[in-house]
Amino acid sequence: MTALELADIIGIICFALSGFLIAVHYKLDILGVFISAFLTALGGGMTRDVLASKTPYVFTDTTPVLLVMATVLISLILKLHKIDDLEGKTVFIISDAVGLVSFAITGALVAIDNEFNFLGVLILAFITAVGGGTIRDILINRVPSILVSEFYATVAIIVGLVTYGLHLLGLHSLFTLILVFIAGVALRLLAYYRNWHLPTLSK
Repeated sequence: MTALELADIIGIICFALSGFLIAVHYKLDILGVFISAFLTALGGGMTRDVLASKTPYVFTDTTPVLLVMATVLISLILKLHKIDDLEGKTVFIISDAVGLVSFAITGALVAIDNEFNFLGVLILAFITAVGGGTIRDILINRVPSILVSEFYATVAIIVGLVTYGLHLLGLHSLFTLILVFIAGVALRLLAYYRNWHLPTLSK
C-alpha cells in the first residue's frame, strides 16, 4: 500500500465520521446523514481528481464508497448519534483533524505526481482537505468551517507546503509523510484547544 492510498483511506474514514456527526448535530434524517458523510468524505477528492484531469476514483473503485457506508453503519451500531453535542466532543475534533491532514497530504501527492507547480500543489492540497466539508456546509445552510474555524484551512495549506518542500529536497518518503501527518494533526488540535484564529477585519 502506497502512502497516497493509506492517507486516502484514513481521510475517508475520518471525514465520513465527521460528516455523520455534523448530520446528527443538525438533526438530518437518515438519508441526510448518508449524504453528509459521502459529501464530506468524497467531495474534496472528486474535485481534486477533476482538476488533475482524472476520472474521480470513486467512480472506478468501490472501496471509498464501502468505507463511508461501513463508517456510518458502525457509528449507528455504536449509537454515537445518541450522544449530546457531538460536534464539540473529542471524537469529532480528532476525526476532523485527522481527515483534514490526511486529505491535504493526498491532494499534495496527486499534484506532485501530475507535476503541478508550487501553486498547483497548494491548491490541490487545500481543495482536497476542505472541499467536501465546504460542500456539506453549504448544503445544510451553515457558514463553511474554512471561513470561521480556528486555524483550519491554514493547516491544510501548511501541510501541502511542507509536503512539496520534502519533494523538492528529495526527502519524500512514507516515514517523512508520517511525521508531517503527526505534526499536522498536532497543529490542528493545538489550534482548536488554544482557540487560535487568523486576524479578522471586523470591528
